[in-house]
Amino acid sequence: MGILAYILFFVPLLAARESRFAMYHANQGLILFLVALGVNIVGGVIPVIGALLIIPLGNLCVFVLMILGIINAANGKQAPLPLIGNFQIIK
Repeated sequence: MGILAYILFFVPLLAARESRFAMYHANQGLILFLVALGVNIVGGVIPVIGALLIIPLGNLCVFVLMILGIINAANGKQAPLPLIGNFQIIK
């Protein structure tokens, strides 16, 4: 469930609500989703620089953070993601 949280963050919310491990990674996945959404919105609003610089680099950073989260979940760790991991939306 921890690995799946970084791909579809809402699945652990529905299937493993009582698991602290799954909920931790669901929270990290939700924050990562919101960052990806923000990067794409900001990149879409800014005409040239957004399409050529912000969207590709932002999505690359989101992808790297997703891989780090998946590795942490696969190893059974509850380590926060760099830069965005200290926020908590799901309790």
